Amino acid sequence: GTRHALEREATRAVHLVLGMPANDRMDWLVEKATELGVASVQPVVTERSVLRLSGERAQKKREHWQAVAVAACEQSGRNRVPPVHLADWLAQPPDGTLRLLLSLRPDATACRQAASAQVALAVTFLSGPEGGLSPTEEAAAIAAGFAPVTLGPRVLRAETAPLAALAALTL
Repeated sequence: GTRHALEREATRAVHLVLGMPANDRMDWLVEKATELGVASVQPVVTERSVLRLSGERAQKKREHWQAVAVAACEQSGRNRVPPVHLADWLAQPPDGTLRLLLSLRPDATACRQAASAQVALAVTFLSGPEGGLSPTEEAAAIAAGFAPVTLGPRVLRAETAPLAALAALTL
């Protein structure tokens, strides 16, 4: 009989750009994001990041997180391993990508609402570390086309918020 490859990838590609939370939480975050169908993970160093990586140490961490993603793919039956890459946090996503920024601004739109208003097949979701992005970073993100969104009235932890957004955007 013929075998059909089961498509387990999300219909909308969600790329997470994450202000790195404290170290052990990043492993957990990569694992859970992979299970939830993330398209790629980009850990970034922001003003309030506890974890500061550069050079060879950053590369070693990236390889470690990539291995975490591979293991999570095997466990969850995913077809594609999401790349974990290090890049400038305002690196331009491809055209047609909806850019969302987790924000505590009072004028932030609900995440699902912002996503359903757009037919974008890809979303780049930017989320800060503990304490969030600094006002300067948030302003830079908005200038780069990121729309401020909220996940609701509760303040979620740095490692919970991106997963909540990912579930809201893919499920």
